[in-house]
Amino acid sequence: MIATAGHCLFRTEGERPLRLKGVEFRLQPRGERAVSSRIAGAEHNGEAQHVAAGSLTLRVRPPIDAAQDWALIRLRAPICKGRALPISRQPAEALIKLSAAQRVYQVSYHRDFGNWELAYGAPCAIRRSFEGADWKAISKDFADAAHVVLHTCDTGGASSGSPMLIDGPGGPEVVGINVGTYLQSKVLTQRGEVVHRYRSETVANTAVGAGAFRPTLDVLARADILAKRADILALQRLLATEGHYAGTTDGIYGPLLNAAVRAFERSEGRSETGLATVPLLKRLAARDAERRGAPSAAKPAGIETGSVGSHTLSRDNVKLPLRDKAKLPPR
Repeated sequence: MIATAGHCLFRTEGERPLRLKGVEFRLQPRGERAVSSRIAGAEHNGEAQHVAAGSLTLRVRPPIDAAQDWALIRLRAPICKGRALPISRQPAEALIKLSAAQRVYQVSYHRDFGNWELAYGAPCAIRRSFEGADWKAISKDFADAAHVVLHTCDTGGASSGSPMLIDGPGGPEVVGINVGTYLQSKVLTQRGEVVHRYRSETVANTAVGAGAFRPTLDVLARADILAKRADILALQRLLATEGHYAGTTDGIYGPLLNAAVRAFERSEGRSETGLATVPLLKRLAARDAERRGAPSAAKPAGIETGSVGSHTLSRDNVKLPLRDKAKLPPR
């Protein structure tokens, strides 16, 4: 599993995203051969189904989508021999105290550094308000300010997607992903019209807190992703029947299908992932069968009761033991 900034893959609103099929992740430890892997599903043009992102069309003007600027990628094969970096469960408000104790730092690789040397920035300050910009005003510029981390970590340019870290009981833990720089500019208006823009000033660097993407990471790690084109075709047709998909029924997982899955997940009251999974297709198929009035499965001739290892077949007059209705499984 790889976590990075969403715009590293999908760019920002209006820009052309990367072609995921050609994306490769490589690790080359010193003195060892490089290990690389493409995204899972690339062998049958299904790589897009193994990527989850907060947003595929990132807004960089207020309300800024910084809290949605994350992407999670499942690789076809692991490239790290060591353990993965765990995601911290520290609440967002705790990060300010941790930074005050000089426990927050950032690491990143830069292509312009010789031999891909690891850059290290510490200690980092995480704050809500900065000189000339208080949190009340800043928060209005972000679509989801609760998951935005404003910090002073700086390892150099082009460090988007690098982790913000703390040292936990078992080693480094990820508290956020660095995504960019927050700028503020003042304008002069007359009669509601902007007549002059002053030079933008840097307020702080921005990161998306781990709490924004941790739930989706847990889902993607164990998700049973649809692999056959026929299943994607069925998913498109069923979501169209539900009124969520208005794209072409072509068996290709793209932004419109991703948005349709999210819309259906919202209608179910579930967390949005956009993932095309086997359980999702089954839920849609069951709803479609119910809508068409398809007969339900035949009822069993009897109900098995008794303890494990001594089951007996029940007969017509058997009654189930009374239980608290709130604990009965759904029918």
